[in-house]
Amino acid sequence: MTKVIITGAKGRMGQNLIVCAARIPEVQIVGRIDIGDDLASVINLCAAVIDFSFHKATESVAALCAEHGKALVIGTTGHSAEEKARILEFQTRIPIVWSGNYSTGVNALFWLTRKAAEILGPGFDLEVIEMHHRHKIDAPSGTAATLVQILSQTRGLVKEEALRHGREGITGERTASEIGVHSLRGGDVVGDHTVVFAGAGERVELTHKASSRETFAQGALRAAQWVVGREPGLYDMQDVLGLK
Repeated sequence: MTKVIITGAKGRMGQNLIVCAARIPEVQIVGRIDIGDDLASVINLCAAVIDFSFHKATESVAALCAEHGKALVIGTTGHSAEEKARILEFQTRIPIVWSGNYSTGVNALFWLTRKAAEILGPGFDLEVIEMHHRHKIDAPSGTAATLVQILSQTRGLVKEEALRHGREGITGERTASEIGVHSLRGGDVVGDHTVVFAGAGERVELTHKASSRETFAQGALRAAQWVVGREPGLYDMQDVLGLK
C-alpha cells in the first residue's frame, strides 16, 4: 500500500487524483492539502507527495519532503528557471519524479518524437502546436516544453536560441535551426499536442489528444507507487514506464 498526500487537492487535477486513487487498491490518499492547509502536520503519514498546486508553492513542498525523507511527484507547471533550479537542489536528498505530462500516451509521443527526429534528420522543419482549455494560466504547456527539449537535444540545438513563440510581422524566411511553438487556448480542451516535421514534398505529424484528466492522474499515481524506495535523484515518466 502506497500512502500519498496530494497538494493542490481542490484543483482539477487534485480532484481527479482523488477519484482515480479510490479505484486503485494499492494506493491510499492520507492527506488532501490546499491553500491554507498545513502540509507539515500530516507529511509523516505518507510515503510520497504528489504536487499539483502552484509553481510558487512547489519549492516549499519539496523542501518539506526533503526534510522528512518523502518521495515527491511534481505535476505542477509554469516554474521559472530560477524556481526550477532551486527545486532541483533537493534531488540529492530525495527521489523526485518530474514530468511535463504523466499520460502514458503522451510519453509514447515523447519517445516517438525523438525517434522521428533522428530518422528524418535536419531536412525537416520542426513545429509544435498545443491547445488547452481557456482557464490554463501558463504557456506553452509543460508537455510542449518537453517536446521542444527533445527536439532541440536531438538536433543538437540550444533550446533557448532555437525557440520561436509564434510569428508576427515581417519575420523573414524560416531558418533551419528554429523550433516554432504555438499555444492555442479555448473552451474545455483537456490537452492536444502535435509535432510537425515539415519537409520538401512531405510532412509527418505526430498527435496526442487527451479527452480526460484521468489519464494524467492515473500516470501520476503510478509514478508515486514507482518512486517510493528509489535512490535520491531526478526521474521522469520515461523512467517510470521503462522507456529509457
